[in-house]
Amino acid sequence: MSRSRPLRFNAFNMAAPSHTWAGLWTHPRDTAADYNTLDYWVKLARTAERGLFDGVFIADVFGIYDVYGASPDTALRTAAQTPQIDPTLVVPTMAHATRHIGFGVTANLTYEHPYAFARRFATLDHLTGGRVGWNVVTGYLDSGAKGMGQAANRAHDARYEAAEDFLAAVYQLWEASWEDGAVRRDRARGVFTDPARVHRIVHDGPYYQVDGIQLTEPSPQRTPVLFQAGTSGRGRAFAARHAEGIFLNGQTRPILADAVKSIRQEAAAAGRDPYDIRLYAGATVIVAPTRAEAEDLLADYARHVDTAGQLALLSGWTGVDLSKADPEEPIAYVQSNAIQSTLENLTLRSTVPLKVKDLATLSATGARAPFIVGSPRDVADELISWVEDTDVDGFNLNRLVSPETLEAFVDLVVPELQARGVYPTSYGEGTLRQKLFPGRGARLPATHPAAAFRRPGATDAAAPLPNAVSA
Repeated sequence: MSRSRPLRFNAFNMAAPSHTWAGLWTHPRDTAADYNTLDYWVKLARTAERGLFDGVFIADVFGIYDVYGASPDTALRTAAQTPQIDPTLVVPTMAHATRHIGFGVTANLTYEHPYAFARRFATLDHLTGGRVGWNVVTGYLDSGAKGMGQAANRAHDARYEAAEDFLAAVYQLWEASWEDGAVRRDRARGVFTDPARVHRIVHDGPYYQVDGIQLTEPSPQRTPVLFQAGTSGRGRAFAARHAEGIFLNGQTRPILADAVKSIRQEAAAAGRDPYDIRLYAGATVIVAPTRAEAEDLLADYARHVDTAGQLALLSGWTGVDLSKADPEEPIAYVQSNAIQSTLENLTLRSTVPLKVKDLATLSATGARAPFIVGSPRDVADELISWVEDTDVDGFNLNRLVSPETLEAFVDLVVPELQARGVYPTSYGEGTLRQKLFPGRGARLPATHPAAAFRRPGATDAAAPLPNAVSA
């Protein structure tokens, strides 16, 4: 590798039987049907930490995939990201079983209120010792909106306007309500908190209103590490302004490289260092001791991918009912209120027409992102090549057969990358933010928009641990 930044990985998962590949839960060695047990998540976190990953990143979607055939039946039958559990609730258990690894949790702000949400994620930051991040999403399924009593989801760009308002409110709660030193824990004087250092937050925005004191004391990071996955035009602007980590897809190097370049340019235009953001590309990796064994695994896994379930997912992501499409015809671009960048990548940005039937296969086309199959050396070569050609920082490794594919990556690929000097051999100390950005404090830097809400004298240091006593 020609650059000095080390490779980075997240274990990309979902609190559901299927994630990016519908049907793999039927594989005889897959354990994802145990998604609703604590042992499943503890094993996942310990494996990812053994591989020195940045985090376990838990995707989430609010709603059911009912665009395909105008019905939820296919998603329900194939377990296409359905059923699901609340991902925030499994994080403390994983944190208790590990020491270093971070936890990126997807949470849809559209159906939250800043006041309650700020308490929930500050609680996670406390319970993990500063190892939590929030993947800021605004939703794309109308089924979720209807479940919450609304006629439909907000329009695409309006969702980001609401997100700006939501973040302004939670930034104030996390960063400005409690001053550094407000918590005394003074047993002798019987004073836990100095009321003079706690402040009421009044936020009267176009979408959200808050009038109250943040319910938790400052957590180690105050504001959790902020992730985002928007790569539409409006999404890039939002992510470049707020995100510390961004998740990207792109089935070819030029598509991915263009997205990376655009985000770094947007960050610079927003007054941030272009490398003040960690960029992770989605990736599907199948590795075995030899290329032939890896190809055999691919064939084995592919037999369990459910075509209809995969098209149900894709229909939800794009907002296009693919049950009506000719499988032999290329997917067509249409305006939708779903994930705009997904459909754009598959149509407008693709150099070759992509047939609908191919999008439902376990392949580079179906992955919509780097798809790598081979020996440890093959995989390492490809990962390094993608990084050099696109300028990403690392990869979100899609779940395939769980835990088999993650264990194989940790046992086979990680040592190969370490031997090449492109991957760490130990964790640094500190919060998730400090691990992602060595040399930085536990809290957001002064260049981040959240810092504008801080009170004079606020520091970049982590908050004291719960058993600490303030001077």
